Amino acid sequence: MMSCAICNQSEGEIVWGDNTMRVVLLDHPDYKGYCRVELVNHIKEMSDLDEILQFKIMHCVFKVEAVLRKVFNPEKVNLASLGNKTPHIHWHVIPRFKEDPHFPNSHWGEKLREGLHKSISLEEKKVLIKFLNQSLSQ
Repeated sequence: MMSCAICNQSEGEIVWGDNTMRVVLLDHPDYKGYCRVELVNHIKEMSDLDEILQFKIMHCVFKVEAVLRKVFNPEKVNLASLGNKTPHIHWHVIPRFKEDPHFPNSHWGEKLREGLHKSISLEEKKVLIKFLNQSLSQ
């Protein structure tokens, strides 16, 4: 198997996890609060999982979205699962703001402006982790 960035946990900070998945704060300076929900095991497609794990992952994605909305009040939250470059199940959960470089386009699309380059503060990170733990540990 080729080297997998998700298996190697090569980017971001794990802010929540259990034995099947984890939430990683990527916190790109143009996308404050950008998280990724990652399956721990290296599996390529959602349809390769049993239905219980499929629903557990989506439940986690939706909980992360709700927490990001609560903490950052974005204009929109984008959810994406592609895996073309990294064929390991993961979901991008991206708070979007009118001031971000690509809004309203996809954050992988054409850049329309300079972003605010504002990373998450230590206090915001503490609140995010607190709410994630409250929401996902139920």
